[in-house]
Amino acid sequence: MHLKSLVVVLALVGTLSGCLENDLERGAAGAAGGAVIAGATGGNVVGGAIIGGAAGILCDDLNICPDSH
Repeated sequence: MHLKSLVVVLALVGTLSGCLENDLERGAAGAAGGAVIAGATGGNVVGGAIIGGAAGILCDDLNICPDSH
């Protein structure tokens, strides 16, 4: 059951990632995705949100975000 939830969340996050244009939007989406994934897998929700938010904010700086332009 956890794997199915994880796959669904990753698909949704991947679909929405092209719509996000700035660090704030990517950080919020990353935090939400991280919290959901952590909750679905039995992990620490706050830790997942922090890691996901940081990944969302830094993905553009590291050139790993999908190009939204």
